[in-house]
Amino acid sequence: MDRLTVRLPPDLIRRFDAAAAGRGGRSRFLRSLIGGAAQGALPEPVAPLVSPRDAKLSLRLTADDMALLEAEAARTGLSRTQWTVALIRRRLHERPQLSPSEAIAFVGIQRELRRIGVNVNQIARALNTAVLEGKVLDLEVAQLADFATEIRAHLVGVQDAFRGNLDYWSDR
Repeated sequence: MDRLTVRLPPDLIRRFDAAAAGRGGRSRFLRSLIGGAAQGALPEPVAPLVSPRDAKLSLRLTADDMALLEAEAARTGLSRTQWTVALIRRRLHERPQLSPSEAIAFVGIQRELRRIGVNVNQIARALNTAVLEGKVLDLEVAQLADFATEIRAHLVGVQDAFRGNLDYWSDR
């Protein structure tokens, strides 16, 4: 048997319950109303109004599971729906799912890496165009090596963050 779910404002459901009380209760009364409405000729089939992007999934959880879900979602800075969608997308698409704070952190890392990249390009351009001798060249080469080390450290941090994100959303 199929199930039909309807969301109604509290006042309307109270009035419906009052009307249904003398007619066998909510379910029986609703079935009789639907049956009466369906007595006419069937309408021509139309294309479904729900696209894959609009599909909805409903879950029934125990109160304990819902409390755990809400606590875990809050801990990650997501709503329970966002957290559940992220979990499903991680499993389906095998890509990291970032919370708002993680996304902001990654934007900061990208900004820093761009800044370092600009500095490295300036140094490389200066080394290519200038004829430097002695200590000046040694200082430029040392600074370039420092930037390379800093870039590698940031890249390791990004890899660790992505690995941690993937581990979080994977089977435990």
